[in-house]
Parts: sequence; structure tokens; C-alpha cells
Amino acid sequence: MLKKGTLVTLVAAAALLTAASAGLAMTTAKDASSLKGAGSSFVSPLVSTWVAPYDAATGVHIDYSPIGSGGGISAITNRTVDFGASDAPLSTDQLTACKGCVQIPRALSATSIAYNLDGVSPHLKLTGKVLADIYLGKVTKWNDPALKKLNPGANLPDLAITPIFRSDSSGTTFNFTDYLTKVNGDFAEKVGTGTQVNFPAGVGGKGSSGVSAVLARTKGGIIYVDIAFALKNHFSTFRVQNRSGKFALPGLAQIKDAASTVKSIPADNSLSIVNPPKAKGEAYPICTFTYVIVPLQTSTAPELKKFIFWALTGGQKYGPKLIFQPIPKIVLVRAEQTLTKIHT
Repeated sequence: MLKKGTLVTLVAAAALLTAASAGLAMTTAKDASSLKGAGSSFVSPLVSTWVAPYDAATGVHIDYSPIGSGGGISAITNRTVDFGASDAPLSTDQLTACKGCVQIPRALSATSIAYNLDGVSPHLKLTGKVLADIYLGKVTKWNDPALKKLNPGANLPDLAITPIFRSDSSGTTFNFTDYLTKVNGDFAEKVGTGTQVNFPAGVGGKGSSGVSAVLARTKGGIIYVDIAFALKNHFSTFRVQNRSGKFALPGLAQIKDAASTVKSIPADNSLSIVNPPKAKGEAYPICTFTYVIVPLQTSTAPELKKFIFWALTGGQKYGPKLIFQPIPKIVLVRAEQTLTKIHT
């Protein structure tokens, strides 16, 4: 028998689905409009695939600018866009500054570790500790003993490693540093977690496209970037060791295994799934949810709710080809509950 709270949640979700479906069916070219958003470059490949089908179904055009998570948070805080997007959950201070905003997890993927190195496997092995030491400036050559031990038989050259990082405020940086602080105490002490941190070594690039461009022209370079950009640019990507000892690539099954650690969700919807426990033997250790940020009260509430609901449901089918794993049911239910709070 369903518990009362569960029944209420299911009824509310069903009512929202009915209302959203009716709204989509009744929308015509006559009442066509647009919604403007900005933020995460991590999620931009997925949002880009949503534009045409959503426009065709509803007459509402989605205008999205991938300016980085920090830029998206600022834009929605200043109300210069209808919605923001971030791969880093808002801090308490950011939520306060946004004055009545909520964050809704709407997509799920992974941060890959890509490299530009000739004559080696496209999937070398790496641990979180060694990765942190690279960005700390401790491991500086590709033939460093730490890398050679992980990759016996690989023809690792006497070539400098160039760590490449996001120079803008980035949710991908948050996901990356969230992971490194959990696996390397020295990194936690000297750098810490954040959307924009002071890396002791390396060079910067703006946005996912920016760091990808730097890597493409830098032999010996290494970057952290969402897997969709790594695939698009045909980059080699590391197998990163998880807590069970397995070296995993950021594939759909590996992302799903990491996300299966979510058993409860905080009131503010913030989630961290990096470095999942040993029991998650298939998990890739640098996965993240990405959020849409919207005001609780806004004149575009009806259009926003329809679009976000569509993204959470029908829009998820566009994700797998870009290595965005559909969000788990527990997260979907909470996202739908949060969506009902938005009003004009």
C-alpha cells in the first residue's frame, strides 16, 4: 500500500504532467515566445539538442548562452535571464543573494580527464592522487615513475605535462576539485573546492570550448572537461581508478552506478556523487548533476515550468548519445516537487 506522502507526490506529478501536456498541445505559432538562459558550458551540448524539438512542439524558442556556471548564477541573480544553469550547487550565500531562487537537478553526466599525447593508448590509467599531484605541480613529466607504474609497457615520453584549467567561474571546476579534495589531502589543504580556485600549476582557458582548444594545440596537455566535449573533439581520455580499485571510463553505465548512491536529497537539492563508495564497483568517480536555477516567482513561470518539465522527462532521451545519463527516479520526483513551487 502506498504511503500517504508518496500518494500525494504521485498525484501532484500526474497533475503536472497533465497540465504540461495540455499546455504543449494548445500552444500555437500565435502565442510563440522565447526563454532566455545562461550558464554551464558543461550542459550546453544537451541544451543545444533540445532547442529544435522543443521549438517545433511548442513554438517556444530556447535562447541559451554557455557563459559558465558562475556567469549563469550572476545572470539569474540579476534577473537578466529567465533561468540560469550551473554544475555546482548554489552555496547558502548564493541562494540568499538570488532572493527567492531554487535549483533543480535536471541532467547527469561526468567530467572526463583528457590528454594530448602521441604514440600511447587513448585510455591510459590514472588515480585521483596522481591527478591531484599533476595539478599541484608535483608530477611534471609524462614519464614520471608514478605514471609509469600505472601504465606498464606504455611508451610514456620525457615530455612536460601541461595542466589546463578553467579560467572562468566553472561548475566543472567545482566537480573536479570536489573530487580531488576527497582523494588527496594535500590538494584539499592547498587548493580546496570551488568554482574558481588558484591552481599551483598550468594554464587557463575559458569555457569547455576554451580548454578544449588549448588542449588541441598543446602536446603533453591534460584537461578536465565534460565528456561530451571530449567526444566531440576526439580526445584521448583516462581511465580513472574508483574506490573499488577499478579503472573506469566515463560511460553511461559508470555514471548511472555513481548516481545510484543518491538515497536522500537535501532540502536545497544540492548533490555530490564524486568518489562513490567501494560497493559501486563500476562507477566512474568524477560524475555530477547539473542544475537549472529559476526564481520562485516570475512572469514567465508557465513557460518555464513547461520547458523544465519537458527537459526532465521527454528531453532526457536526447542525453545518452552525448553521455548524459537520464536522472534517477528519486531525483526526478524531487525535481518535479520543486517545480510545482514556481508561480507568477
